[in-house]
Amino acid sequence: MNEAKLHELVGRLLQDLGGAFSVPLVRIGESLGLYQKLAEAGPATPESFAALTDLDERYLREWLAAQAASGYVDFDATTGAYSMNPEQVMVFANTDSPVYLAPAFEAASAFGANKDTIEEGFKTGEGLGWSNMGGCCFCATANFFRPGYQNHLVQEWLPSLDGVVDKLKQGGAVADVGCGHGLSTIFMAKAFPNSTFNGFDFHQGSVDAANAHAKEHGLKNVSFKTAVAKDFTGEYDLVCLFDCLHDMGDPAGAMKHIKSRLKPQGTCVIVEPMAGDTVQDNLNPVGRLYYSASTMVCVPTSKAQEVGAALGAQAGQKKLTEVITSGGFKSVRRAAETPFNMVLEATA
Repeated sequence: MNEAKLHELVGRLLQDLGGAFSVPLVRIGESLGLYQKLAEAGPATPESFAALTDLDERYLREWLAAQAASGYVDFDATTGAYSMNPEQVMVFANTDSPVYLAPAFEAASAFGANKDTIEEGFKTGEGLGWSNMGGCCFCATANFFRPGYQNHLVQEWLPSLDGVVDKLKQGGAVADVGCGHGLSTIFMAKAFPNSTFNGFDFHQGSVDAANAHAKEHGLKNVSFKTAVAKDFTGEYDLVCLFDCLHDMGDPAGAMKHIKSRLKPQGTCVIVEPMAGDTVQDNLNPVGRLYYSASTMVCVPTSKAQEVGAALGAQAGQKKLTEVITSGGFKSVRRAAETPFNMVLEATA
């Protein structure tokens, strides 16, 4: 046994356990708006923070110390005050930031709620349907992906596609397949009022939430309906699949149907988790997150559907291209990317 390697492993494990133990604390901080309030207040002692928030000082004192130990807030030993630096604000307090990652802790909690059922799946090979996921997995997923869509979709991803933005400005027809709570659809609908947007998802609860969001924003050029990727209707200039192709039971069948729904010179954009083509390419912090999420959500969701292809969240561009072209698309290229996503453009 190499003692240095053992100490290194124990050190990594302690970091991981600290993160795992922090899951409920970060969720409490997000739910109560504590990060935003601390960012606005500036340096605050537990006593002054309790007065500001009208919350119990003893709980806040322990919560603040835990956040400081994690490096999520700063602590001044001289004054006994806590504060947030600009980087911490971007990650925990600024909900419009592209690196607003606090919702990821909600997702981690949702994964844990499904542990027993997923564990049984290891023995039986059975899946767990999306609608049967516990812990409001749908809410957590929508909140996790929202910052990326808000900061990249209209600004970078759509402009990276050949001729698509011009079509949308003039007035095109768009289908957002696997739209979930419809946040991606709504961002596009607000940016391109001359175009029409149709969101489709097989989960009725998500469709209901999407329609509520559209009503809240007063949008008239967007609608949401319950449908699976292999039977939605209409003809479109652009079909979008945001972080959902790998979750489908029959992704190749879905791509074949999507091609049949495209108008001549139409485009399909497929946004998928960032991944290399081999396991060794994905042995990094982002791959670690996605492999874990894939084990708890993506693979069981796909296995619960027909075919059950179970591509997984780290399928990689090579495998995704095989699936897309099997549906009849001739050209697939990586149009854009972020540390968390790859953007693939497919044309006939």
